[in-house]
Amino acid sequence: MPQHAPNTPVCRDCDGFPTVAITTGTRNTDGTRTTLTITCPTCKGTGHRTAPALVQAGR
Repeated sequence: MPQHAPNTPVCRDCDGFPTVAITTGTRNTDGTRTTLTITCPTCKGTGHRTAPALVQAGR
């Protein structure tokens, strides 16, 4: 049976994966990879986009 997805729109820039770990290619002294943790600047790490604010134009 399929799972129900929440009814919140997914961020179009990160596609719902707001935080990623990127390896730099170098290694630490203990042999592990050096990584950078980056969050999506558009949704600020939530994975969801907010609805645009309504603006009244004209009268």
